[in-house]
Amino acid sequence: MNVFGRRAHERVLEEEAPQVSETGPSWKIFPGQAVPLGVSEVDTGINFAIFSQHATSVTLCLSLPDREKTGGPDGGMVELALDPQMNKTGDIWHICIKDLPRSNVQYGYRFDGPRDWNQGHRFDSSIVLIDPYAKLVEGRRYFGDANYKFSKFLGTYDFDSLPFDWGDSYKLPNIPEKDLVIYEMNVRAFTADESSGLEPDIRGSYLGVIDMIPHLLELGVNAIELLPVFEFDEMEFQRRPNPRDHMINTWGYSTINFFAPMSRYASAGGGPLKASKEFKEMVKALHGAGIEVILDVVYNHTNEADDANPYTTSFRGIDNKVYYMLDPNNKGQLLNFSGCGNTLNCNHPVVMELILDSLRHWVVEYHVDGFRFDLASVLCRGTDGSPLNAPPIIRAIAKDAILSRCKVISEPWDCGGLYQVGKFPNWDRWAEWNGKYRDDIRRFIKGDKGMKGTLATRVAGSADLYNVNKRKPYHSINFVIAHDGFTLYDLVSYNFKHNDANGEGGNDGSNDNLSWNCGFEGETDDDTIKAIRSRQMKNFHLVLMISQGTPMMLMGDEYAHTRYGNNNSYGHDTDINHFQWGLLETRKGNHFRFFKEVIKFRRAHPVFSHETFLNKNDVTWHEDNWDNYDSTFLAFTLHDSNGEDIYLAFNAHDYSVKAYVPPPPVKRKWFRVVDTNLKSPNDFVTDGVPTTGSTYKVAPFSSILLQAKLT
Repeated sequence: MNVFGRRAHERVLEEEAPQVSETGPSWKIFPGQAVPLGVSEVDTGINFAIFSQHATSVTLCLSLPDREKTGGPDGGMVELALDPQMNKTGDIWHICIKDLPRSNVQYGYRFDGPRDWNQGHRFDSSIVLIDPYAKLVEGRRYFGDANYKFSKFLGTYDFDSLPFDWGDSYKLPNIPEKDLVIYEMNVRAFTADESSGLEPDIRGSYLGVIDMIPHLLELGVNAIELLPVFEFDEMEFQRRPNPRDHMINTWGYSTINFFAPMSRYASAGGGPLKASKEFKEMVKALHGAGIEVILDVVYNHTNEADDANPYTTSFRGIDNKVYYMLDPNNKGQLLNFSGCGNTLNCNHPVVMELILDSLRHWVVEYHVDGFRFDLASVLCRGTDGSPLNAPPIIRAIAKDAILSRCKVISEPWDCGGLYQVGKFPNWDRWAEWNGKYRDDIRRFIKGDKGMKGTLATRVAGSADLYNVNKRKPYHSINFVIAHDGFTLYDLVSYNFKHNDANGEGGNDGSNDNLSWNCGFEGETDDDTIKAIRSRQMKNFHLVLMISQGTPMMLMGDEYAHTRYGNNNSYGHDTDINHFQWGLLETRKGNHFRFFKEVIKFRRAHPVFSHETFLNKNDVTWHEDNWDNYDSTFLAFTLHDSNGEDIYLAFNAHDYSVKAYVPPPPVKRKWFRVVDTNLKSPNDFVTDGVPTTGSTYKVAPFSSILLQAKLT
């Protein structure tokens, strides 16, 4: 029998077991069944099933709706001890209860077992733990409410509600990967600010995202990549005195449960059931607008921290030795390839099945379109932490039938030094965050020498990394800016990080940002510096949107959001992270206009989104001196089968370059669409401005785009 003991025990055993709790209702209790894990409704009642290989005793703890007045979960619990002779199949503990309410019941478990830390065990029967398979999690109701910062979290379920109505005309967008333009964003930060104009109960919620879909459509993106929306405890930094105890975890990279949507993203403190419904409403509305939903998922670690300051809520107390990677040569201590104190044991069969079940749940129940895997190289490590050439979990995700329609994107590195950009195990399906693209584009645009050839490689789709087997240019997720690091404005305004507000003495966040402040650190009234910064932001956006591959931009860059030089802003539920809708309005006629027009231009011209890597018929490089180390100028023409060729030139010198412009295709003339040196609205002219002659003067730190059009 395997650890799940599923095959021979898929029926409910009908013998009644005695009622254990003297204070509980007089239920009929059955041994229950081993599958499915979590809570399910069966003919004989509500079934509970949970895995633990090493536990010696398991107690189901129930908090009933009419018992909340007795003191809540801790004060009004019914506890049912499970008999290992009757309530255990293989390594699955289970119980079935007849006449239990079909909703609004909170539940958890107490586990006990070996207390030998040196062997990796962390059992503590005093703690009520969350079921890893809980589909809903109840905790505090309002985001960042310090009055309830010590709230406990419990699972809950709902079998009373009708299935969600997706609508007769509903359909999935199913956008080809080559056509995606991804917008990385945070649900709460998108509308939490008063400037959103939303009612207070809607701000920072899933419903708030729905209200701002017109902005996404105007910008032109067709996929949003949501920072973590699995249940997490935003108040985790405030559990004990520490240098970060003034902060609130607003990014969410600290998962409590892999199945439950973040309940405090529900409107008006509505709780987990409302969060589930409103998440579906958000997905339905986005899909109706032709926008896909990609989730940033964190399977590399959990919220339970390290052994020095553990925060035991679930996995650690259920079976630490199974769920986490341990160091057998160091007294069973937790291995830390995530930088967060623990590392999920992703290629253990039980954990692997948990991850797959979680992903399938989000696809089947919530209709999401894809996943970006945080620190995905952790998923490429064996149970002892060593790198695997063919990680079972990565292959299983690639081959899974339910996940087959999904985009799967890796962040191909971890905090243990496993850097796999261009080498992530992929089965010709996995895309990757292209960290080399980010770094190389930053270097060229700010004027670093020796980057001409590298720029050409990156804008052409990074064939050096991805032209292997059946991989495509779109497997490169191109980005210059992401949630982690400087915003686009800060990239051109700061040479150094300014993270004092984080309370860690400036020791957190990257020191190697490849940024350039354009001559002054931070805010300035100098018009010359401000003009260079404006050009540089446009240059970055233009090169991102004309590059082969899948572009991704960060929320707020479309209006030049600043975090005041903070490159690690995970703990600030303030204007540091919140979208500033007022600033957007003031910049709609210039900065925002340029950004949206460039996105629209990309989506309208297939030359920027080839499905195969470029060949000599697709591009002409206007360069005869690739080895000129001092040159920071590159020009090239992308050829269109219809004759609408695109000429591009990028000048990162501090002086003008007279660029050679080749003759346009027959019966066509070059029209200037983009010149980032010009002020709005001349920086982007949709219909183009006719040009003459065989040269174009490209200003310092600027770029141009010419389009061949019929005369």
